[in-house]
Amino acid sequence: MRHKKLKSGGYLSPGAINMRVMKIQCPECGENAIIKKTARKHRELSDLYCACTDVECGHTFVMNVTFSHTISPSAKNKEKLLKSLVDNIQSDDRQILLDLLQKSA
Repeated sequence: MRHKKLKSGGYLSPGAINMRVMKIQCPECGENAIIKKTARKHRELSDLYCACTDVECGHTFVMNVTFSHTISPSAKNKEKLLKSLVDNIQSDDRQILLDLLQKSA
């Protein structure tokens, strides 16, 4: 299997062929910038230390990345998801659900 050559001179591994990379643009000149360092301030907030790739610009800056919202819930949080579903079921339907669960066990 041939590996795709990257602009940086390296090669993509087979598992990384369709990997997407976050693109940062310099707010001064609009050229691409690279992330030099990431400082995680909170589990939902990070500072990205960036540098413009245009040698003539040379701008270095910090950008913030924050968590916005969930599109599809994590499969690791099944218990929380199930609890929220059960909490939103009316009491009559809860009893039907309990009866069905006991029959299947």
